[in-house]
Amino acid sequence: MEEENRVTLHGMWASPYVKRVELALKVKGIPYEYVEEDLMNKSALLLKYNPIHKKVPILVHNGNPICESSVILEYIDETWKNESPLFPQDPYQRAKIRFWASYIHQVYDCMLKVFRGEEQDKALEEFYAKLSVLEDGINNTSLGITTNMNNIGMLDIMIVITLGAYKVQEEVFGFKLLDAEKTPLLYSWVTTLIELPIVKGITPPHDKVVSFLQYLKNKVFKATHRAN
Repeated sequence: MEEENRVTLHGMWASPYVKRVELALKVKGIPYEYVEEDLMNKSALLLKYNPIHKKVPILVHNGNPICESSVILEYIDETWKNESPLFPQDPYQRAKIRFWASYIHQVYDCMLKVFRGEEQDKALEEFYAKLSVLEDGINNTSLGITTNMNNIGMLDIMIVITLGAYKVQEEVFGFKLLDAEKTPLLYSWVTTLIELPIVKGITPPHDKVVSFLQYLKNKVFKATHRAN
């Protein structure tokens, strides 16, 4: 029976998509085995479990692989129903959470454009505009600011994984990402979450993140920019 309930997460330590799943598993208190994948030399299991996209994260439960972070998060919440719900039970409220989760993912995509140097001024303007919409969403809707690790939900996971590394990202890329004066509610939300022990527990060491982001900035993003 124990083998049947085995949970394995295939990931890569720096992937925000993987971190979303990792944090959800921690919030739910689900024991799991973690397998670090080398995305430059993909394992036979990764290719077997995700033959279409060949990407992480991959959650394997009862021998069945589930791919795509948003799909995995819903699977986790629906499978382990009695542990710290990530989504509300009410269908309308669940739909609202899905909407805002998708919007936060757009914020992440926009942030990547800034880092890559793709029409940087325009990308920065778009990024700040999206943060302003989030600020209004916190102020005018039921989007809340979590202060208790037992109440972490889907949007908390999305926002802290998207913006939680803002300090080291600002350090490496030289852009102001979060401003306590312009978006005070969003700033408070993020800074509250990153101080929670459960979030700190999945946060990679500062120097390791700096080295990785510098590699992306100087090698990967520059190469991509030249190719375009």
